[in-house]
Amino acid sequence: MATETQSRKIDRRPTSQTIFGALVVLLGVVLLLDTTGLLETDYLLTYLPSLFLVVALYAVVASGFRNLAGPLVIALLAGGSQLVALGVVQFADLAPLWPVFIILFGLSVVLARYRARVHTVPDQYVSAVALFGGSEKRTTSKSFAGADLTAFFGGAELDLRDAAVADPPAQVSATALFGGVDVVVPRDWNVRVDVLPVFGAAEDDRPRRDEEGDEVDLVVTGFVAFGGISVTD
Repeated sequence: MATETQSRKIDRRPTSQTIFGALVVLLGVVLLLDTTGLLETDYLLTYLPSLFLVVALYAVVASGFRNLAGPLVIALLAGGSQLVALGVVQFADLAPLWPVFIILFGLSVVLARYRARVHTVPDQYVSAVALFGGSEKRTTSKSFAGADLTAFFGGAELDLRDAAVADPPAQVSATALFGGVDVVVPRDWNVRVDVLPVFGAAEDDRPRRDEEGDEVDLVVTGFVAFGGISVTD
């Protein structure tokens, strides 16, 4: 019983969203110091891309290497920007490599399908991709383990209201690019949202309960840019 309870404890590490927000605040402070003339910060701004690189890599590790495509895109952009800022390479040298981002997106879809196939129990693991359209999935599995959801200029929804988690926490990896992902869960589930947002939002939109224990039923990780990822009931 103690082992099961411990496995359901919420990870107290800061989320990728928290770290990213703190980084944006830090950037604002550095820019304010520079624009007001209180401190010369050009040398600090030179190494700013490295901070975004660290956040992206942290998001990959925090998701258990399930959330790859979005953070790796940020890591590549930040790493390339850092090399340009240091004068190691020119932007023109990196521009022809932009198809790498398409390759990463395609690989993330393939890996999602693979993870869904290795689960032999029906509906234990769900995979959904919405490209320029909508995708709605629903599972009633009593041993739900996780899902991979991708929305690109579209919307993806996963309904878990009739599902149950046998070995909590279940893991949902969501990627939303110019689109939205909705995860509908039972009202009494405790959900942890650890999504890396870039010009987007990731929220648990359910009303806050009077009592929320330390046990977590579902962890939602992922990446959102110019879109939204939400948890509702």
